[in-house]
Amino acid sequence: MGAKRARFSFFLLFILYFISLFSELICNDVPVYVRFNDRSYFPALFFYPEQEFTGSKKQTRPDYARINETPIFTGSRRHFMIFPPFRFGPYESAKIDSLETSGNVTVSAKPWPAMGIVNIKRDYRIASSRSFGYFVGESEKQIKNRSLTQWHDLPDEIKKGISQRFENRGAPVTSAIIETKGGKKTRVSLSTFSPRSHPPKTVRLTFREMAPENRPVEKMVFDHSIKLMSQTGDIWDQSPPGAREKIRSHVRSRFHGHVEPVKLSIGGLTRRLSFEKEDARFPFPPVAGHPMGIDGAGRDVFARMLYGLRTSVTFGLLLVVCSMSLGIAAGAFQGYYGGIADMTAQRMIEIWSALPFLYVMILMGSVFGRGFFLLLFCYGIFNWIGISYYVRAEFLRLRRQPFVEAAKSMGTPPLKIIFRHILPNALTPVVTFFPFSLVGAIGALAALDYLGFGLPPPTPSWGELLFQAHQFRWAWWLILYPSLALFVVMLCAVFVGEGVRNAYDPKKYVRLQ
Repeated sequence: MGAKRARFSFFLLFILYFISLFSELICNDVPVYVRFNDRSYFPALFFYPEQEFTGSKKQTRPDYARINETPIFTGSRRHFMIFPPFRFGPYESAKIDSLETSGNVTVSAKPWPAMGIVNIKRDYRIASSRSFGYFVGESEKQIKNRSLTQWHDLPDEIKKGISQRFENRGAPVTSAIIETKGGKKTRVSLSTFSPRSHPPKTVRLTFREMAPENRPVEKMVFDHSIKLMSQTGDIWDQSPPGAREKIRSHVRSRFHGHVEPVKLSIGGLTRRLSFEKEDARFPFPPVAGHPMGIDGAGRDVFARMLYGLRTSVTFGLLLVVCSMSLGIAAGAFQGYYGGIADMTAQRMIEIWSALPFLYVMILMGSVFGRGFFLLLFCYGIFNWIGISYYVRAEFLRLRRQPFVEAAKSMGTPPLKIIFRHILPNALTPVVTFFPFSLVGAIGALAALDYLGFGLPPPTPSWGELLFQAHQFRWAWWLILYPSLALFVVMLCAVFVGEGVRNAYDPKKYVRLQ
Protein backbone atom coordinates (compact mmCIF):
# COMPACT_ATOMS: atom_id res chain seq x y z
CA MET A 1 0.00 0.00 0.00
CA GLY A 2 2.81 2.40 0.94
CA ALA A 3 4.71 1.68 -2.29
CA LYS A 4 1.64 2.31 -4.44
CA ARG A 5 0.89 5.53 -2.60
CA ALA A 6 4.49 6.67 -3.03
CA ARG A 7 4.45 5.91 -6.78
CA PHE A 8 1.13 7.69 -7.27
CA SER A 9 2.35 10.70 -5.30
CA PHE A 10 5.59 10.83 -7.28
CA PHE A 11 3.80 10.77 -10.64
CA LEU A 12 1.27 13.38 -9.47
CA LEU A 13 4.05 15.66 -8.24
CA PHE A 14 6.04 15.10 -11.43
CA ILE A 15 3.06 15.84 -13.69
CA LEU A 16 2.16 19.03 -11.79
CA TYR A 17 5.74 20.29 -11.94
CA PHE A 18 6.10 19.31 -15.60
CA ILE A 19 2.95 21.26 -16.47
CA SER A 20 4.21 24.28 -14.55
CA LEU A 21 7.40 24.31 -16.65
CA PHE A 22 5.24 25.37 -19.59
CA SER A 23 3.34 28.06 -17.69
CA GLU A 24 4.00 30.68 -20.38
CA LEU A 25 2.22 28.46 -22.91
CA ILE A 26 -0.77 27.89 -20.62
CA CYS A 27 -1.36 31.17 -18.76
CA ASN A 28 -0.17 34.31 -20.48
CA ASP A 29 -1.48 37.65 -21.66
CA VAL A 30 0.86 37.55 -24.68
CA PRO A 31 0.32 35.21 -27.66
CA VAL A 32 2.27 32.01 -28.14
CA TYR A 33 2.64 32.60 -31.87
CA VAL A 34 2.17 35.63 -34.13
CA ARG A 35 2.17 35.62 -37.93
CA PHE A 36 2.75 39.11 -39.31
CA ASN A 37 4.12 40.27 -42.66
CA ASP A 38 5.08 36.69 -43.58
CA ARG A 39 7.25 36.43 -40.46
CA SER A 40 6.81 34.29 -37.37
CA TYR A 41 7.07 35.67 -33.84
CA PHE A 42 7.10 33.90 -30.47
CA PRO A 43 6.21 36.58 -27.89
CA ALA A 44 5.82 34.06 -25.06
CA LEU A 45 9.54 33.29 -25.35
CA PHE A 46 11.07 36.47 -26.76
CA PHE A 47 10.52 40.20 -26.40
CA TYR A 48 9.44 42.26 -29.39
CA PRO A 49 8.94 46.06 -29.26
CA GLU A 50 5.63 47.60 -30.22
CA GLN A 51 7.04 49.18 -33.37
CA GLU A 52 7.48 45.67 -34.78
CA PHE A 53 3.70 45.39 -35.22
CA THR A 54 2.44 48.99 -35.33
CA GLY A 55 5.31 51.00 -36.79
CA SER A 56 4.90 53.54 -33.96
CA LYS A 57 8.68 53.58 -33.21
CA LYS A 58 7.88 52.67 -29.58
CA GLN A 59 10.28 50.26 -27.91
CA THR A 60 7.80 49.39 -25.16
CA ARG A 61 6.01 46.10 -24.59
CA PRO A 62 3.09 45.71 -27.05
CA ASP A 63 -0.50 45.38 -25.93
CA TYR A 64 -1.17 42.26 -28.01
CA ALA A 65 -4.87 42.08 -27.12
CA ARG A 66 -5.42 45.60 -28.44
CA ILE A 67 -3.25 45.03 -31.53
CA ASN A 68 -5.16 41.83 -32.29
CA GLU A 69 -8.37 43.91 -32.54
CA THR A 70 -6.92 46.37 -35.09
CA PRO A 71 -8.07 46.13 -38.74
CA ILE A 72 -4.69 44.84 -39.93
CA PHE A 73 -5.26 41.63 -37.95
CA THR A 74 -9.03 41.35 -38.12
CA GLY A 75 -9.18 42.09 -41.85
CA SER A 76 -6.51 39.68 -43.10
CA ARG A 77 -5.99 35.94 -42.70
CA ARG A 78 -2.26 36.39 -43.28
CA HIS A 79 -1.97 38.18 -39.95
CA PHE A 80 -3.11 36.32 -36.85
CA MET A 81 -2.23 35.59 -33.22
CA ILE A 82 -2.53 32.36 -31.26
CA PHE A 83 -3.06 32.98 -27.55
CA PRO A 84 -2.65 30.46 -24.69
CA PRO A 85 -5.76 28.66 -23.41
CA PHE A 86 -5.85 30.96 -20.39
CA ARG A 87 -5.35 34.56 -21.48
CA PHE A 88 -4.24 36.07 -18.19
CA GLY A 89 -0.63 36.34 -17.07
CA PRO A 90 0.69 36.43 -13.48
CA TYR A 91 1.55 40.14 -13.68
CA GLU A 92 -1.44 41.48 -15.65
CA SER A 93 -4.06 43.46 -13.72
CA ALA A 94 -7.64 42.77 -14.72
CA LYS A 95 -9.82 45.66 -15.84
CA ILE A 96 -12.29 46.37 -13.09
CA ASP A 97 -14.98 47.32 -15.64
CA SER A 98 -14.87 43.80 -17.08
CA LEU A 99 -15.92 42.16 -13.80
CA GLU A 100 -19.54 41.16 -13.66
CA THR A 101 -21.27 42.09 -10.41
CA SER A 102 -24.86 41.95 -9.23
CA GLY A 103 -26.59 45.20 -10.16
CA ASN A 104 -29.13 44.93 -7.35
CA VAL A 105 -29.24 46.41 -3.86
CA THR A 106 -30.21 44.14 -0.98
CA VAL A 107 -31.87 45.75 2.03
CA SER A 108 -31.50 43.73 5.23
CA ALA A 109 -33.99 44.55 8.01
CA LYS A 110 -32.88 43.38 11.43
CA PRO A 111 -35.08 43.83 14.53
CA TRP A 112 -33.49 46.55 16.65
CA PRO A 113 -35.49 47.03 19.89
CA ALA A 114 -35.55 50.64 21.06
CA MET A 115 -34.54 51.56 24.62
CA GLY A 116 -35.27 54.68 26.66
CA ILE A 117 -34.43 55.90 30.15
CA VAL A 118 -36.32 58.30 32.45
CA ASN A 119 -35.47 59.69 35.87
CA ILE A 120 -38.62 60.52 37.83
CA LYS A 121 -39.29 62.38 41.10
CA ARG A 122 -41.56 61.33 43.94
CA ASP A 123 -44.63 62.76 42.18
CA TYR A 124 -43.70 60.85 38.98
CA ARG A 125 -42.65 64.02 37.17
CA ILE A 126 -39.84 63.44 34.67
CA ALA A 127 -36.60 65.11 35.79
CA SER A 128 -34.59 63.93 32.76
CA SER A 129 -34.85 61.42 29.97
CA ARG A 130 -32.90 59.87 27.13
CA SER A 131 -34.48 58.33 24.02
CA PHE A 132 -37.79 58.08 25.88
CA GLY A 133 -39.60 60.30 23.39
CA TYR A 134 -39.83 57.35 20.99
CA PHE A 135 -42.19 55.52 23.37
CA VAL A 136 -44.60 58.47 23.72
CA GLY A 137 -44.27 60.09 20.29
CA GLU A 138 -42.88 63.43 21.56
CA SER A 139 -39.49 65.12 21.80
CA GLU A 140 -37.30 64.98 24.90
CA LYS A 141 -37.87 68.69 25.60
CA GLN A 142 -41.66 68.32 25.49
CA ILE A 143 -41.80 65.51 28.07
CA LYS A 144 -39.58 67.13 30.71
CA ASN A 145 -41.35 68.03 34.02
CA ARG A 146 -44.48 66.19 32.86
CA SER A 147 -45.93 63.30 34.82
CA LEU A 148 -45.05 59.79 33.63
CA THR A 149 -48.56 58.62 34.46
CA GLN A 150 -49.85 60.91 31.71
CA TRP A 151 -48.80 58.29 29.18
CA HIS A 152 -48.50 55.04 31.12
CA ASP A 153 -50.47 53.35 33.84
CA LEU A 154 -47.62 51.67 35.70
CA PRO A 155 -48.23 48.20 37.22
CA ASP A 156 -48.46 47.90 40.98
CA GLU A 157 -45.11 46.05 41.30
CA ILE A 158 -43.35 48.93 39.55
CA LYS A 159 -45.04 51.52 41.78
CA LYS A 160 -44.08 49.48 44.85
CA GLY A 161 -40.47 49.30 43.67
CA ILE A 162 -40.40 53.08 43.10
CA SER A 163 -41.80 53.69 46.59
CA GLN A 164 -39.18 51.39 48.19
CA ARG A 165 -36.37 53.28 46.53
CA PHE A 166 -37.61 56.71 47.56
CA GLU A 167 -37.93 55.36 51.12
CA ASN A 168 -34.30 54.25 50.87
CA ARG A 169 -35.10 50.58 51.38
CA GLY A 170 -33.31 47.76 49.60
CA ALA A 171 -35.15 46.36 46.62
CA PRO A 172 -34.42 43.66 44.00
CA VAL A 173 -34.69 43.93 40.23
CA THR A 174 -38.29 44.65 39.26
CA SER A 175 -39.76 44.49 35.77
CA ALA A 176 -43.14 44.36 34.08
CA ILE A 177 -44.59 44.48 30.58
CA ILE A 178 -46.73 47.42 29.55
CA GLU A 179 -48.25 48.66 26.31
CA THR A 180 -46.95 51.96 24.96
CA LYS A 181 -48.05 54.19 22.09
CA GLY A 182 -48.83 52.34 18.89
CA GLY A 183 -49.59 49.10 20.70
CA LYS A 184 -45.88 48.30 21.24
CA LYS A 185 -45.14 45.78 23.96
CA THR A 186 -42.51 47.33 26.23
CA ARG A 187 -40.66 46.04 29.27
CA VAL A 188 -40.19 48.60 32.04
CA SER A 189 -37.66 47.70 34.71
CA LEU A 190 -35.94 48.95 37.88
CA SER A 191 -32.41 47.88 38.71
CA THR A 192 -31.29 46.51 42.08
CA PHE A 193 -31.25 49.12 44.86
CA SER A 194 -29.22 49.20 48.08
CA PRO A 195 -29.85 51.64 50.95
CA ARG A 196 -27.71 54.80 50.91
CA SER A 197 -26.79 57.46 53.41
CA HIS A 198 -29.52 59.71 51.97
CA PRO A 199 -32.72 58.82 50.08
CA PRO A 200 -32.45 59.32 46.30
CA LYS A 201 -34.02 62.40 44.75
CA THR A 202 -34.88 60.57 41.52
CA VAL A 203 -35.44 56.97 40.46
CA ARG A 204 -34.41 55.62 37.05
CA LEU A 205 -36.74 53.47 34.95
CA THR A 206 -35.65 51.68 31.79
CA PHE A 207 -38.06 51.10 28.90
CA ARG A 208 -37.08 48.41 26.36
CA GLU A 209 -39.11 47.52 23.29
CA MET A 210 -39.86 43.82 23.10
CA ALA A 211 -38.97 42.10 19.84
CA PRO A 212 -40.34 38.71 18.80
CA GLU A 213 -37.95 35.90 19.72
CA ASN A 214 -35.94 34.17 16.96
CA ARG A 215 -37.27 36.54 14.31
CA PRO A 216 -35.14 36.13 11.14
CA VAL A 217 -33.52 38.98 9.27
CA GLU A 218 -35.85 39.97 6.45
CA LYS A 219 -34.48 41.13 3.10
CA MET A 220 -35.65 43.12 0.09
CA VAL A 221 -33.94 43.25 -3.31
CA PHE A 222 -34.21 46.31 -5.59
CA ASP A 223 -32.98 46.74 -9.16
CA HIS A 224 -31.61 49.88 -10.87
CA SER A 225 -35.13 51.22 -11.47
CA ILE A 226 -35.74 51.05 -7.67
CA LYS A 227 -38.28 48.31 -8.28
CA LEU A 228 -38.77 45.65 -5.64
CA MET A 229 -37.57 42.37 -7.16
CA SER A 230 -38.13 40.04 -4.20
CA GLN A 231 -38.53 39.99 -0.44
CA THR A 232 -38.38 37.50 2.43
CA GLY A 233 -41.32 37.87 4.74
CA ASP A 234 -43.76 40.77 4.44
CA ILE A 235 -41.64 43.69 5.59
CA TRP A 236 -42.34 45.79 2.48
CA ASP A 237 -46.05 45.20 2.83
CA GLN A 238 -45.93 46.33 6.49
CA SER A 239 -43.92 49.49 5.70
CA PRO A 240 -45.93 52.74 5.86
CA PRO A 241 -45.69 55.16 2.88
CA GLY A 242 -43.13 57.37 4.67
CA ALA A 243 -40.85 54.41 5.42
CA ARG A 244 -41.13 53.17 1.82
CA GLU A 245 -40.05 56.52 0.47
CA LYS A 246 -37.04 56.60 2.79
CA ILE A 247 -36.05 53.06 1.74
CA ARG A 248 -36.27 53.98 -1.96
CA SER A 249 -34.21 57.12 -1.37
CA HIS A 250 -31.42 55.19 0.37
CA VAL A 251 -31.49 52.46 -2.28
CA ARG A 252 -31.11 55.11 -4.98
CA SER A 253 -28.14 56.61 -3.12
CA ARG A 254 -26.55 53.17 -2.65
CA PHE A 255 -26.23 52.73 -6.42
CA HIS A 256 -23.88 55.73 -6.41
CA GLY A 257 -21.97 55.18 -3.19
CA HIS A 258 -21.94 53.96 0.39
CA VAL A 259 -25.02 54.46 2.59
CA GLU A 260 -25.07 54.20 6.38
CA PRO A 261 -27.68 51.94 8.02
CA VAL A 262 -30.92 53.60 9.19
CA LYS A 263 -33.52 52.79 11.83
CA LEU A 264 -37.20 52.78 10.91
CA SER A 265 -40.37 51.74 12.69
CA ILE A 266 -42.04 49.06 10.57
CA GLY A 267 -44.86 46.77 11.65
CA GLY A 268 -44.86 48.12 15.20
CA LEU A 269 -41.16 47.28 15.65
CA THR A 270 -37.96 49.27 15.23
CA ARG A 271 -35.66 47.77 12.60
CA ARG A 272 -32.14 48.53 11.52
CA LEU A 273 -31.94 48.60 7.71
CA SER A 274 -28.57 48.09 6.00
CA PHE A 275 -28.09 48.56 2.26
CA GLU A 276 -25.73 46.09 0.58
CA LYS A 277 -24.47 46.01 -2.98
CA GLU A 278 -21.70 43.93 -4.56
CA ASP A 279 -19.07 46.39 -5.74
CA ALA A 280 -16.29 45.57 -8.19
CA ARG A 281 -13.09 45.84 -6.17
CA PHE A 282 -9.88 43.92 -5.68
CA PRO A 283 -9.55 41.25 -4.45
CA PHE A 284 -12.53 39.80 -6.32
CA PRO A 285 -14.08 36.32 -5.88
CA PRO A 286 -14.02 33.65 -8.60
CA VAL A 287 -16.03 34.59 -11.70
CA ALA A 288 -16.17 33.51 -15.32
CA GLY A 289 -12.68 33.87 -16.77
CA HIS A 290 -11.05 33.89 -13.33
CA PRO A 291 -11.77 30.44 -11.81
CA MET A 292 -9.70 31.10 -8.69
CA GLY A 293 -10.53 34.76 -8.29
CA ILE A 294 -8.38 37.90 -8.37
CA ASP A 295 -5.84 39.06 -5.79
CA GLY A 296 -5.49 42.45 -4.16
CA ALA A 297 -3.54 43.89 -7.10
CA GLY A 298 -6.04 42.71 -9.73
CA ARG A 299 -3.93 39.75 -10.89
CA ASP A 300 -5.42 36.36 -11.69
CA VAL A 301 -4.92 33.88 -8.84
CA PHE A 302 -4.91 30.80 -11.10
CA ALA A 303 -2.01 32.16 -13.17
CA ARG A 304 -0.06 33.09 -10.04
CA MET A 305 -0.75 29.68 -8.53
CA LEU A 306 0.64 27.90 -11.62
CA TYR A 307 3.73 30.11 -11.85
CA GLY A 308 4.14 29.86 -8.08
CA LEU A 309 4.19 26.05 -8.33
CA ARG A 310 7.12 26.23 -10.72
CA THR A 311 8.93 28.73 -8.52
CA SER A 312 8.39 26.75 -5.31
CA VAL A 313 9.38 23.32 -6.64
CA THR A 314 12.34 24.69 -8.62
CA PHE A 315 13.60 26.54 -5.56
CA GLY A 316 13.15 23.42 -3.45
CA LEU A 317 14.99 21.14 -5.88
CA LEU A 318 17.91 23.54 -6.36
CA LEU A 319 18.18 24.18 -2.63
CA VAL A 320 18.13 20.49 -1.73
CA VAL A 321 20.68 19.58 -4.42
CA CYS A 322 23.06 22.39 -3.40
CA SER A 323 22.70 21.88 0.34
CA MET A 324 23.07 18.10 0.07
CA SER A 325 26.18 18.51 -2.10
CA LEU A 326 27.74 20.74 0.55
CA GLY A 327 26.61 18.40 3.32
CA ILE A 328 28.01 15.33 1.57
CA ALA A 329 31.36 17.04 0.97
CA ALA A 330 31.65 18.24 4.59
CA GLY A 331 30.48 14.95 6.09
CA ALA A 332 32.75 12.89 3.83
CA PHE A 333 35.80 14.98 4.78
CA GLN A 334 35.07 14.68 8.50
CA GLY A 335 34.17 11.01 8.46
CA TYR A 336 37.04 9.84 6.26
CA TYR A 337 39.91 11.68 7.92
CA GLY A 338 38.51 11.73 11.49
CA GLY A 339 40.72 12.73 14.39
CA ILE A 340 41.77 16.35 14.69
CA ALA A 341 40.36 17.25 11.27
CA ASP A 342 36.95 15.86 12.28
CA MET A 343 36.88 17.61 15.66
CA THR A 344 38.05 20.96 14.25
CA ALA A 345 35.49 20.87 11.43
CA GLN A 346 32.75 19.84 13.86
CA ARG A 347 33.44 22.79 16.16
CA MET A 348 33.38 25.16 13.18
CA ILE A 349 30.05 23.71 12.00
CA GLU A 350 28.57 24.16 15.47
CA ILE A 351 29.64 27.80 15.51
CA TRP A 352 28.23 28.34 12.03
CA SER A 353 24.91 26.70 12.93
CA ALA A 354 24.54 29.09 15.88
CA LEU A 355 24.26 32.10 13.54
CA PRO A 356 20.66 33.40 13.28
CA PHE A 357 19.52 32.61 9.74
CA LEU A 358 16.70 35.17 9.64
CA TYR A 359 18.99 38.02 10.68
CA VAL A 360 21.52 37.03 8.03
CA MET A 361 18.72 36.90 5.45
CA ILE A 362 17.50 40.39 6.41
CA LEU A 363 21.03 41.80 6.31
CA MET A 364 21.86 40.26 2.93
CA GLY A 365 18.54 41.37 1.48
CA SER A 366 19.02 44.96 2.65
CA VAL A 367 22.55 45.12 1.18
CA PHE A 368 22.15 43.24 -2.10
CA GLY A 369 18.38 43.33 -2.59
CA ARG A 370 15.98 40.39 -2.55
CA GLY A 371 16.28 37.86 -5.35
CA PHE A 372 15.84 34.19 -6.21
CA PHE A 373 19.52 33.26 -6.28
CA LEU A 374 20.40 35.38 -3.24
CA LEU A 375 17.68 33.60 -1.28
CA LEU A 376 18.93 30.26 -2.58
CA PHE A 377 22.48 31.13 -1.54
CA CYS A 378 21.56 32.41 1.93
CA TYR A 379 19.35 29.45 2.70
CA GLY A 380 21.78 26.95 1.17
CA ILE A 381 24.73 27.96 3.34
CA PHE A 382 22.72 26.98 6.43
CA ASN A 383 20.64 24.07 5.15
CA TRP A 384 23.52 21.62 4.55
CA ILE A 385 24.48 21.19 8.21
CA GLY A 386 21.88 18.54 9.07
CA ILE A 387 22.72 16.14 6.24
CA SER A 388 26.47 16.48 6.97
CA TYR A 389 25.91 14.81 10.37
CA TYR A 390 24.38 11.71 8.76
CA VAL A 391 27.04 11.45 6.05
CA ARG A 392 29.79 11.90 8.66
CA ALA A 393 28.32 9.07 10.74
CA GLU A 394 28.15 6.76 7.70
CA PHE A 395 31.76 7.51 6.75
CA LEU A 396 32.96 6.92 10.31
CA ARG A 397 31.23 3.54 10.18
CA LEU A 398 32.45 2.51 6.73
CA ARG A 399 36.04 3.77 6.76
CA ARG A 400 37.18 0.74 8.85
CA GLN A 401 35.44 -1.80 6.65
CA PRO A 402 37.66 -4.41 4.91
CA PHE A 403 36.94 -3.14 1.37
CA VAL A 404 38.16 0.35 2.36
CA GLU A 405 41.30 -1.05 4.03
CA ALA A 406 41.96 -3.12 0.91
CA ALA A 407 41.65 -0.07 -1.32
CA LYS A 408 44.07 1.86 0.88
CA SER A 409 46.58 -1.00 0.84
CA MET A 410 46.45 -1.01 -2.98
CA GLY A 411 47.45 2.67 -3.02
CA THR A 412 44.08 4.01 -4.20
CA PRO A 413 43.92 7.85 -3.89
CA PRO A 414 41.72 9.17 -1.04
CA LEU A 415 39.32 10.98 -3.40
CA LYS A 416 38.74 7.79 -5.35
CA ILE A 417 38.11 5.86 -2.14
CA ILE A 418 35.68 8.51 -0.91
CA PHE A 419 33.60 8.88 -4.08
CA ARG A 420 33.84 5.39 -5.59
CA HIS A 421 33.99 3.05 -2.62
CA ILE A 422 32.50 4.73 0.48
CA LEU A 423 30.02 7.29 -0.84
CA PRO A 424 27.82 4.83 -2.82
CA ASN A 425 27.41 2.83 0.39
CA ALA A 426 26.70 5.95 2.46
CA LEU A 427 23.96 7.44 0.29
CA THR A 428 21.08 5.77 2.13
CA PRO A 429 20.37 8.75 4.46
CA VAL A 430 20.86 11.18 1.54
CA VAL A 431 18.30 9.44 -0.66
CA THR A 432 15.91 8.93 2.26
CA PHE A 433 15.98 12.55 3.39
CA PHE A 434 15.79 14.08 -0.09
CA PRO A 435 11.93 14.22 -0.32
CA PHE A 436 11.61 15.45 3.26
CA SER A 437 14.21 18.15 2.62
CA LEU A 438 12.21 19.18 -0.46
CA VAL A 439 9.11 19.56 1.73
CA GLY A 440 11.08 21.73 4.15
CA ALA A 441 12.46 23.90 1.36
CA ILE A 442 9.02 24.53 -0.19
CA GLY A 443 7.55 25.33 3.21
CA ALA A 444 10.48 27.61 4.07
CA LEU A 445 10.05 29.60 0.85
CA ALA A 446 6.33 30.04 1.51
CA ALA A 447 7.05 31.15 5.09
CA LEU A 448 9.70 33.66 4.02
CA ASP A 449 7.42 35.09 1.33
CA TYR A 450 4.63 35.37 3.87
CA LEU A 451 6.92 37.26 6.27
CA GLY A 452 8.17 39.53 3.48
CA PHE A 453 11.78 38.26 3.42
CA GLY A 454 11.45 35.95 0.43
CA LEU A 455 11.22 36.60 -3.28
CA PRO A 456 10.82 40.21 -4.41
CA PRO A 457 7.38 41.34 -5.58
CA PRO A 458 5.66 40.85 -7.95
CA THR A 459 7.19 37.34 -8.25
CA PRO A 460 4.34 34.76 -8.17
CA SER A 461 4.47 32.99 -4.84
CA TRP A 462 2.11 31.00 -2.67
CA GLY A 463 3.45 32.68 0.46
CA GLU A 464 2.73 36.12 -1.01
CA LEU A 465 -0.88 35.07 -1.70
CA LEU A 466 -1.20 33.92 1.91
CA PHE A 467 0.13 37.28 3.04
CA GLN A 468 -2.62 38.96 1.02
CA ALA A 469 -5.12 36.60 2.65
CA HIS A 470 -3.94 37.90 6.02
CA GLN A 471 -4.67 41.46 4.85
CA PHE A 472 -8.04 40.61 3.27
CA ARG A 473 -9.44 37.99 5.64
CA TRP A 474 -12.82 38.01 3.93
CA ALA A 475 -11.19 36.90 0.63
CA TRP A 476 -11.57 33.16 1.20
CA TRP A 477 -10.12 32.27 -2.22
CA LEU A 478 -6.76 33.77 -1.23
CA ILE A 479 -6.67 31.42 1.75
CA LEU A 480 -8.14 28.26 0.22
CA TYR A 481 -6.16 27.76 -2.99
CA PRO A 482 -2.58 28.51 -1.79
CA SER A 483 -3.15 26.49 1.37
CA LEU A 484 -4.61 23.59 -0.62
CA ALA A 485 -1.70 23.69 -3.11
CA LEU A 486 0.89 23.67 -0.30
CA PHE A 487 -0.94 20.81 1.39
CA VAL A 488 -1.14 18.65 -1.75
CA VAL A 489 2.47 19.24 -2.88
CA MET A 490 3.97 18.74 0.56
CA LEU A 491 1.79 15.69 1.26
CA CYS A 492 2.85 14.07 -2.04
CA ALA A 493 6.51 14.72 -1.21
CA VAL A 494 6.06 13.21 2.26
CA PHE A 495 4.44 10.09 0.76
CA VAL A 496 7.34 9.76 -1.67
CA GLY A 497 9.81 10.12 1.19
CA GLU A 498 7.93 7.52 3.19
CA GLY A 499 8.09 5.09 0.27
CA VAL A 500 11.82 5.67 -0.23
CA ARG A 501 12.47 5.22 3.48
CA ASN A 502 10.59 1.92 3.52
CA ALA A 503 12.52 0.72 0.45
CA TYR A 504 15.88 1.43 2.11
CA ASP A 505 14.88 0.29 5.59
CA PRO A 506 16.56 -3.09 6.25
CA LYS A 507 14.73 -3.83 9.49
CA LYS A 508 11.88 -5.77 7.95
CA TYR A 509 14.35 -8.13 6.27
CA VAL A 510 16.28 -9.07 9.41
CA ARG A 511 13.23 -10.12 11.38
CA LEU A 512 12.09 -13.72 11.45
CA GLN A 513 8.64 -13.94 9.90
